[in-house]
Amino acid sequence: MNANAPVLVVVDAANVVGSVPDGWWRDRRGAAERLRDRLASKGVPAVPGPAEIVLVVEGAARGVESVPGVRVSSAPGEGDDHIVEVVASAGDRSVLVITADRELRRRVGELGAEVAGPRSVRP
Repeated sequence: MNANAPVLVVVDAANVVGSVPDGWWRDRRGAAERLRDRLASKGVPAVPGPAEIVLVVEGAARGVESVPGVRVSSAPGEGDDHIVEVVASAGDRSVLVITADRELRRRVGELGAEVAGPRSVRP
């Protein structure tokens, strides 16, 4: 792993947003924007050093804009497949994927990524 590169943190927006039944389904885009803004202001507590945060959105949340500190990547199809592509393209960087999806955890784990659950970024 490249110790000089910031950790790449890939956040499964749909899974993290969906982990708390707070009415997110009424406004999926707004829920993704609130998550993005929380990540931009608070970062990822599990990563004490520098991190590059990528928030992967899909479906109704596509089109959410990036902000300083968080790059938003809209999945052209399935969000999980797009997350796997982002992880696979990370090269020799350390990668942390935030999701509770078991199958996605397995897939990115096979690529060498670490995984944390939604509570690592949700209040």
